[in-house]
Amino acid sequence: MKNKYLILLLITSVTSFAFTLDVIDDISTGIRSGNPKNISKYFIENIDLKVIEREDVYSKQQAEMILKDFFYKHPVKSFTIAHKSTPKGGSQYIIGTLETSNGKFRTYFLIKTTGAETLIQQFRIETENE
Repeated sequence: MKNKYLILLLITSVTSFAFTLDVIDDISTGIRSGNPKNISKYFIENIDLKVIEREDVYSKQQAEMILKDFFYKHPVKSFTIAHKSTPKGGSQYIIGTLETSNGKFRTYFLIKTTGAETLIQQFRIETENE
């Protein structure tokens, strides 16, 4: 009986980890394509957002509009992930480099998995010298 629970726990953990990887890939694709809608669908309702000098807690809709404005002003050339933390307590952060027609930016996002849902808690786009 214990083995059945252990196997179920293992399968659930592996499935949750695989889903988190899919979310990270989907968010990265949204950044690479400059598509704020593909990113904001993973935002929590009130997200801690920083885009260059604009920093506050915004509603999901406000944050999407801020990203839309950023991508309009800074067309994306490329995005690469530089580091992914090891998932810990359901949270994981990802750091990347976003190259635009107006320069390079450091990106950072913190995701948290609760149950079957993985959402972005914090999202930042900063100039490289910050």
